[in-house]
Amino acid sequence: MIEEAASFAAKAHQGVFRKGTEIPYITHPMETAVIVSGFTDDPEMIAAALLHDVIEDAGVTKEELEARFGPRVAQLVANESEDKTKSWQERKSATIRHLKCASREVKILALGDKLSNMRCTSKDYLVLGDAIWQRFNEKDKAKHSWYYWGIADALEELQEHLYYKEYIMLCRTVFGRKRG
Repeated sequence: MIEEAASFAAKAHQGVFRKGTEIPYITHPMETAVIVSGFTDDPEMIAAALLHDVIEDAGVTKEELEARFGPRVAQLVANESEDKTKSWQERKSATIRHLKCASREVKILALGDKLSNMRCTSKDYLVLGDAIWQRFNEKDKAKHSWYYWGIADALEELQEHLYYKEYIMLCRTVFGRKRG
């Protein structure tokens, strides 16, 4: 199942790159899957990590995922997907609200996704400084800070895990200490 999910995700994200880079996008779902595998060896969880952006970014439907990978994988991916018809602020607020009461499985997937994003962002931030925000649709660093610290609060039940601690360290590197 994991190999099939990796192949499916690679095809779905073919020709797409990480924002402002020449790094193939598939590296993000692959890194997310590695992070998730630090919590569990459950093949459906790892497959969902590989597939976590195919609904949101590649036009794949939940029904397609369910037919190919089963209802649990499809539901996990759907739980990690944002509604791109809404504004950035609406989507991010909804994600934080959703994660506060989500299952541990969904929180693990979210941490894999957000930690992978923060690894990439922090590395580029060290080189580019605040110019990095120009590559994003939302260019206000304060809003990104609000979002990533909101994710930290929502995922607090994972705080004893090394990956959560890494996430917090990277947020401090990029955004400074949490405010409010």
